[in-house]
Amino acid sequence: MKITRISTLVVNARMRNWIFVKVETDQPGLHGWGEATLEWKTKGVVGAIEDLSVLLIGQDPRRVEHLWQVMHRQYFWRGGITNYTAMSGIDQALWDIKGKELGRPVCELLGGPVRETLRFYDHLGGGSLEGMYKTGEPEQFAERMRQSLEKGFTAVKAMPIPVSEPIESASTLKHAARCVEAMRRAGGDGIDIMLDLHARTTPAAAIQFGHLLVDYNLYWYEEPCWPEHVDGLVEVARALPFPIATGERLAGRWEFRELLEKRACAIIQPDVSHCGGISEARRIAAMAETYQVTVACHNPQGPVSTASSTHVGFAVPNYLIQEVVRKDVPWRNDVVTESLPIEGGSCRVPTKPGLGVEVNETEAAKHPYEPEVLMAYHRRDGSVADW
Repeated sequence: MKITRISTLVVNARMRNWIFVKVETDQPGLHGWGEATLEWKTKGVVGAIEDLSVLLIGQDPRRVEHLWQVMHRQYFWRGGITNYTAMSGIDQALWDIKGKELGRPVCELLGGPVRETLRFYDHLGGGSLEGMYKTGEPEQFAERMRQSLEKGFTAVKAMPIPVSEPIESASTLKHAARCVEAMRRAGGDGIDIMLDLHARTTPAAAIQFGHLLVDYNLYWYEEPCWPEHVDGLVEVARALPFPIATGERLAGRWEFRELLEKRACAIIQPDVSHCGGISEARRIAAMAETYQVTVACHNPQGPVSTASSTHVGFAVPNYLIQEVVRKDVPWRNDVVTESLPIEGGSCRVPTKPGLGVEVNETEAAKHPYEPEVLMAYHRRDGSVADW
């Protein structure tokens, strides 16, 4: 069997351009799908996939690990989020081909499922731009929490802290804490709440905010500062009583090493569409297991990324919970003709061959590339802030 073509299909979904990767073979009808979505870097990723395809055309797609090594090592320049994202999409598609050829779901090829169901968590507002990034008042947080509960979720992630100053004012922090309080009251103790700070904060500001949240029993406190500031993450982890989660911006196992060695977090969040694909996500998870650190893959992307992450989740013993977006665009599920067995806040073991999803190219083509919605944030004095 040989790879005959590697192509991309870009689908605009407001906040993101989903980059679906199709790997075709010389076997009639046998192809694989992956996803290499990287916000605001669409053209760079598409170009990187074209560059990598030169190495892979004519190769046997079933040699997944060999081809991963080819993509990683055969060019002098390696690493970086754009290159790893391109590799991720291709790697997912190769696993999809392997599963389809054998008539088995990918999670079986990864050693078989280690659990019967996988728990999912919801984004506030289902993951819509307005629901996740533009919610500002306590009553809005409470109402959107109730919406998640109605959909069957028992865990929700929110972003209550606004664009942050290096050291925050008491009024800003107390308002954000009231938003968390409103979520807890709406959901009760039976729902788990994760807070995403989006690395908007310095370690000092994250600790300031965290001290106001002790009574709300957070499931985790995500990206309190930039992940390359590992010692800063250690400071936050030692100062607060709830688990720290981070890692969505890291690519390749080498970037996770210091986090684990310094025990800077309790949960790592590799992204199967950014970290090097299914192959690399498994290796990162195995590293984390030796430190008793759990895994919860970052996944605010499209339906192929969700499928890939879910197969990893079923095959990894130290997997905690899976992120899913359900309402970023109303036609989200129209672009795939197959879907995973997701019901409410959990998923049963996938049984269809490969990843279990197939892109509907006709529907996908109705939403061609457009520039993503920009998230340009500035502090009160006009200086540039992290969004």
